[in-house]
Order: sequence, then structure tokens, then C-alpha cells
Amino acid sequence: MDDKNKLHILWTNADMDTSRLMVMMYAKNSMLRSWWEEVTVIVWGATARLSAENAAIQEEIRLAQQAGVKFSACIACARELGVVSELEALGIEVKSWGPPLTELLKNNEKLITI
Repeated sequence: MDDKNKLHILWTNADMDTSRLMVMMYAKNSMLRSWWEEVTVIVWGATARLSAENAAIQEEIRLAQQAGVKFSACIACARELGVVSELEALGIEVKSWGPPLTELLKNNEKLITI
């Protein structure tokens, strides 16, 4: 797959409206409507807790995953907030994201920051 057809969404804003009506809506529709071949949502900061604790967001994540959206969370954030196991139970990969994010930026890959 060509990197120009991959999108990463760096999700740091834990506002419910923004989470539902931008991040989840765009990520899910991007896959359902073939706007992108691959979409990965990077769960970072407060969104780790939101994902672990909020049933409505968990349902949004599940629906996006069914559409083919990948989710991956910052392990440092997840550890700090005590939600590693909850995120993994949601099928969210938990890993170190500092170096990969740096590479995305250095390579001018497609990244939306919310």
C-alpha cells in the first residue's frame, strides 16, 4: 500500500463532541467510503482514560474497528492513567508512540491532530 493512502489521527482531545463528531465519524467514514486505504487512530493523553471509562466512546471505537479503523495507544499515557488493561480489552494496541510519531512527522506522512 502506498503511504499516501494511509492516514493517522492523533487523538488528544477528550471532549465528547469532538471525539464523536470528528475523530470517530471521520475515521469510520474514511474506511466505509474508501477515502483512505488505512486509518489509524493514535490514542494519546486524556483520550486513553476516556476510551477506557466511557461506554459511548467504547461503542464508537467498536464500530470504527468493525469498519477497519486501527487503534493504537501511547503506553506511557496508558500507564500513567492506569488504563493499559482496559485499552487492551477494547482491542487497542498499546505501545511506545514517541519514535513512530517522530518518524511520521519527519517523513511528512498524513497526520491529523485533534
